[in-house]
Amino acid sequence: MAEPDERVLLAGALKRYLEELRDTGVEELEYATGAAAAPVSQTQSPAPPSLAESLEDIRNELGDCRRCQLCETRQNIVFGVGSDSAKVLFVGEAPGRDEDLQGEPFVGEAGQLLTKMIKAMGYERSEVYICNVIKCRPPENRNPLPAEIDNCSPFMQRQIKSIAPKAIVALGTFSSQTLLGSKEPISKLRGHFHDYHGIPLMPTFHPAFLLRSPEKKREVWSDLQQVMKLMV
Repeated sequence: MAEPDERVLLAGALKRYLEELRDTGVEELEYATGAAAAPVSQTQSPAPPSLAESLEDIRNELGDCRRCQLCETRQNIVFGVGSDSAKVLFVGEAPGRDEDLQGEPFVGEAGQLLTKMIKAMGYERSEVYICNVIKCRPPENRNPLPAEIDNCSPFMQRQIKSIAPKAIVALGTFSSQTLLGSKEPISKLRGHFHDYHGIPLMPTFHPAFLLRSPEKKREVWSDLQQVMKLMV
């Protein structure tokens, strides 16, 4: 399959950037014909977090998070693990029981499968970065609620900006839909690249789903092979 067209990625990144400006309160951009651009309209809200912020900065701001009801039942915040200069970044949905107890993403049975997938791609777990949309375990592993995603996903988005990976692998429905702002099922999203702020993003099935449906592993491997081609 052909690699994503750079012009398509650039157009998608510009569109998402303008949408972000709109969401933060920017109502207009002034145009300058000289070498230096005029300042953005003074109606805008405070500037979004700097692209240069570190993972440590983001973790410190997250703190002992009390932004939603999940703080009442969690054992540990599960921030993320791996290299802060990773070329490939994996985003899951939410911590499970083992992750909640250990404070690290993907350490249970599904995590063991993910580690095998990462090694099959030619990487060690420490060479990539792994995080979730939600940093605290939902009770009984239920699906994340919209308010929980709204409160927590900005930290995940800032992690991605900080690392600036060459590719993102979105694991499962909630991760893929959140990152892409889509309602499409994972079965339709997977199999080809999408644009996330100029970064190629490959949605694929969650390792927990593969434990229940091992016949889907072939499709996931096909997705990961496309990611591997970008790394060459």
